[in-house]
Amino acid sequence: MHILLTGASGFLGRHIAAALQAAGHTVQPVSRRQGHDLLQLQRPVDWLPLLAGVDAAINAAGLIGEAGAQTFEAVHTAAPTALFAACAQAGVGRVVQISALGADAQAFSAFHLSKRAADDALRASPLRWMVLRPALVYGPGGASARLFMRLARLPVIPVLEGGRQPVQPVHVGDVVAAVLAGVDTPDAGQTVDVVGPEVMTLAEWLQAMRRAQGWPPARLVDVPLALARGAVALGGLFTPLARPDNLRMLRTGYTASPEGLTALLGRPPLPATPARILTILDRSPS
Repeated sequence: MHILLTGASGFLGRHIAAALQAAGHTVQPVSRRQGHDLLQLQRPVDWLPLLAGVDAAINAAGLIGEAGAQTFEAVHTAAPTALFAACAQAGVGRVVQISALGADAQAFSAFHLSKRAADDALRASPLRWMVLRPALVYGPGGASARLFMRLARLPVIPVLEGGRQPVQPVHVGDVVAAVLAGVDTPDAGQTVDVVGPEVMTLAEWLQAMRRAQGWPPARLVDVPLALARGAVALGGLFTPLARPDNLRMLRTGYTASPEGLTALLGRPPLPATPARILTILDRSPS
């Protein structure tokens, strides 16, 4: 198949593109690196020239934090919604939307609400669709996961509220496998939570990262919530990642049953072994 892939130069996009090509598909990449700005693709008519000859579309575009005109509403909602409408007009056979765990009825953050709005638009469309909601993704080339690995090396690790926040890390290989299954499966109209097999606390995840790097367990030091809020307020002046919503999402934690992913893949998700955790340090997309 000839497959349009948004976010093709990002962490997930690079892995997905490599897997699609290895499976014999051709890829129409859409990203700023390829000269396509989603801010200029806000209407169905803007997408139609890119959909010529396309059999399926995968939306892997996403922001961790807003910066200038690159807003959640523009990138997560308006551009994908326009893409879905254009796919319906162009007769594209299948659309896979990569959303996020937590983009559900309980969503409160601008990040999750913008993802859910696009999910809802796709689910309401006449397309053959699949919505995938990944948890915390780790693997080769993941910048945020590398930050956690560096944090885990500290002799004393700062954590919020004892690091008790639940996480359910999923390997990027499982996310990619779910995307390929979404393109190929005849069972359209599914929303699947893409999660690892084990729920752990953030503190346990950091200690697992230490063990994978050959370090003994570290002492944890608790960061008061008031101090964390102050740091976020100050950090927001320098990085779009430092936002009150992000702190609240961290405190909330997101988990789900792996049964849907197991059914989609025909196997359980991959456990977070030391060898797989160490792939975070590999900068390659494969």
